[in-house]
Amino acid sequence: MSYKAELEKIVSILNELSSKAPELQEFLKYVHEAESAKTLDTKTKELISLGIAIAVRCEPCIIWHTNAVVNAGATMDEILDVIKVAVCMGGGPALMYALKAYNVAKEFLAGKK
Repeated sequence: MSYKAELEKIVSILNELSSKAPELQEFLKYVHEAESAKTLDTKTKELISLGIAIAVRCEPCIIWHTNAVVNAGATMDEILDVIKVAVCMGGGPALMYALKAYNVAKEFLAGKK
């Protein structure tokens, strides 16, 4: 399955779950507000989120935030810098999740050319 298809599946299930558990919609509103451009622009916030996703080893988060950061205009070089910092913070396990982030970024950036 492609990462784009995986992302579509994540979004679909999240929408289904939040429709059945409306309390989660409040959290999703908070996430939207926290991630919106204010002092930091969207790309910067998504780069931070991607780094955290790698360090905490969250595969769905890596897919979600890689897509978001690519859509916000990040380059592979910027993503690679984030990967390096995340591995510094997360060690060997983060390195293995960095491989996932790198492959997801390659797929999502390929669609931008």
